Amino acid sequence: MNPNAPIKDARTLGVPKMLLLGLQHMFAMFGATILVPILVNGYFHGEGLSIQVTLFFAGIGTLFFHLCSRFKVPAFLGSSFAFLGGFATVAELNTGIFADMSYGEKLPYACGGIVVAGLLYLVLALIVKVVGIQRVMHFLPPVVTGPMIICIGLSLAPSAVSNASANWLLALIALAVIVIFNVWGKGMWKIIPILMGVVISYAVACIFQALGMTNPDGSAILNFSGVAAASFVGIPDFQICRFNITSILVMAPIALATMMEHIGDISAISATVGSNFVEDPGLHRTLIGDGLATSLSAFFGGPANTTYGENTGVLELSRVHDPRVIRIAACFAIVLGFIPKMSEVIGSLPSSIIGGISFVLYGMISAIGVRNVVENKVDFKESRNLLIAAMILVCGLGFSNGITFHVAGTDITLTGLALAAIVGIVLNAIFPGNDYVFGENPQGDIHRGVSIKPGKK
Repeated sequence: MNPNAPIKDARTLGVPKMLLLGLQHMFAMFGATILVPILVNGYFHGEGLSIQVTLFFAGIGTLFFHLCSRFKVPAFLGSSFAFLGGFATVAELNTGIFADMSYGEKLPYACGGIVVAGLLYLVLALIVKVVGIQRVMHFLPPVVTGPMIICIGLSLAPSAVSNASANWLLALIALAVIVIFNVWGKGMWKIIPILMGVVISYAVACIFQALGMTNPDGSAILNFSGVAAASFVGIPDFQICRFNITSILVMAPIALATMMEHIGDISAISATVGSNFVEDPGLHRTLIGDGLATSLSAFFGGPANTTYGENTGVLELSRVHDPRVIRIAACFAIVLGFIPKMSEVIGSLPSSIIGGISFVLYGMISAIGVRNVVENKVDFKESRNLLIAAMILVCGLGFSNGITFHVAGTDITLTGLALAAIVGIVLNAIFPGNDYVFGENPQGDIHRGVSIKPGKK
């Protein structure tokens, strides 16, 4: 038996090991998932999103996504960073009905805009279903999706460096532990490198704290103030969203970015697992699951959900491709939503450790994009392909703050990834020589998640 072979059915490992793998996956998603409400709370001066609500709907949204995708896609849905600009804009609205509102009163309107954004996924899903995946994917050949996946990983790289820079020693310890367990580990140790990286580096952080050490900037390595104040059991602070055309115009267009990112993520997950999730269960089903999960979360005061790039990195690193493990991680997230003290304990994980872990995860995403381009034999001797890939990479990485348009008295921002997707799709459509035939290279298509089996209609 090949020790490096991916594990498709984790039940062969036994329940205890499945629970451990689920815990690892939850840990990998946790940092980025709770970072969104932390940042939004800054925009709303402490009256923003609840971490408990965020965790609860990350779990619920993931389970709902698995239901819509027939329990086949090993994807975890976490908080979307794409909507941060929209939250910041809504927080500072001071005209019309927003003129006399407190920051906390504006938040439900931001969530209402996200509900509409989530429903836009259903429109794209309908187009995919009616027009057919073959025609849709004709406009998303490897020369477009490959560089897009590369951009997803590289656009996250500054976040990894920023987090790690808080304490490079801890970041390097976390990174070294992951590499050691992944390269030299045996048996179960080899498939839980991220969990070991978290546990060991956190233990080292506790030792450093006990010895009186601090971060280079003088701040404490660990901050347990939130842990002491939190209760053991508590109901998440749900609140119903509200709707206003101004906030909808701010938030809804961002769905263009997240829908394109969704296609890239599903292609990346498919490439990693070696299955064709665009065809089975179908891109329309994954879009519906992602969109409805987003709308459900925002309706009760949570952030938008999205398929996570970190998820792809964990799948590649652990070689565990069983969706059941992801659903276990989702259940852990739901439980944590009702345990404020435990949420705060995990939330006390130093950002430097998260940065060290991210070094591996984010780099792997981009590497998968490179593999997709190579295995699909994209010919960069053709000037059209070279130009398309170049423009995607520059737009996706160059416009770090996106482009902001002033529409109907408010600012609407398209992220760099959204611009990259639009530019890539448009250039591929108008440049002559688009000879990509969906399903012509089954092996290559399998590795980018868009295969049609030979002879299958």
